[in-house]
Amino acid sequence: MTAVIGKNGVGKSALFDAFGFLADALKSGVEEACDARGRGGFGKIRTQGETGPIKFEVYYREHGNARPITYQIDIVIDESGRPYVQQERLRQRRKGQKRGQPLPFLFFNDGKGVAWKGEQEGLQIDEEEIEQLDLSEFIKFIMAEESSETEFIELEDLRKLGIATLGALKQHPRISAFRRFIEGWYLSYFTPDAARSLPLAGPQQHLNIHGDNLSNVVQFMEREHPRRFQAILTEIAAKIPGIDQIDTERTSDGRLLLRFNDKGFEDPFYAQQVSDGTLKVFAYLLLLEDPTPPPFLCIEEPENGLYHKLLESLADEFRDHASSHRGGSQVFITTHQPYFVDSLDPKEVWILEKGEDGFSSIRRASDDPIVTDMVAEGLPLGGLWYSDYLDAR
Repeated sequence: MTAVIGKNGVGKSALFDAFGFLADALKSGVEEACDARGRGGFGKIRTQGETGPIKFEVYYREHGNARPITYQIDIVIDESGRPYVQQERLRQRRKGQKRGQPLPFLFFNDGKGVAWKGEQEGLQIDEEEIEQLDLSEFIKFIMAEESSETEFIELEDLRKLGIATLGALKQHPRISAFRRFIEGWYLSYFTPDAARSLPLAGPQQHLNIHGDNLSNVVQFMEREHPRRFQAILTEIAAKIPGIDQIDTERTSDGRLLLRFNDKGFEDPFYAQQVSDGTLKVFAYLLLLEDPTPPPFLCIEEPENGLYHKLLESLADEFRDHASSHRGGSQVFITTHQPYFVDSLDPKEVWILEKGEDGFSSIRRASDDPIVTDMVAEGLPLGGLWYSDYLDAR
């Protein structure tokens, strides 16, 4: 679990949205991603005063013993001002290789490149030298090195990611696995009003980003995992103050109603009547109980609308979910709430700060020995943050 803290305007939401941008780029292309979610286009995304490409590098490991894979993408604009993918790379070290540069098994320049099929290791090539070749020279190079596991590829649309195309092909299992990894990211833009909607009945396996299919997920769990679901509802009800039972009701027109039975009241309250906090806690806890959880879970400011004494148990739920023995997700959180940070370990907390030059930097709370020692002595981390002990010195 990773929690990012910092003052307003230092870039927490931008850091959160970097993951959203990559997910959107994979789904619909870099041009659409630049314009989606109010980003305002390429010029608004690129750091002010900079003229180079927007660059991303993702360091990814499919499971504990797998060799890590590095994904790199550079996005620039063409003469008409439209963004496109200038470079795209996937690299991995050979089996047993401890040092040296990892070998590329996906290599694109301006939509033209080469991919190694299956688990083929790739070639030790001088990438800078290759980038200087024109198309005919590049093809000659690839043909000279070509084997049955190597293929030259030219993409039709430079605004689409190469991993989106090749990741759909069975002969590229590593690319497919990486594509599924990004497609599986869950970025929560949950809003209680959306969760109060009345969707048509129909089971859906996963909660969507806004939470407006909350009742459908409940229906799926109720149908596919009935015993586990009843245990989950009982467990969740025990964690939400005042609630002793949660169930669903189907209306005559085929819609689903989510019902919360409040202690002390004979009739249940429906989702449209309960508080924002109750709905939010229920959605988060249900998300963490997904039988096939997302590999990467991002939640921005989970504390909004929640009673401060609930934050410790919520932090514990996120941590348990991220632990290896539960087989859950890697969890990424941004927060402004010291009460939430009180429940975290210094190794889990990163402080984002903006310098006088306008650029942001990030550091881990555990890198400060004074902070680590004070927490070890029993002082709460959130209290230290509130008292400015986590500020740069």
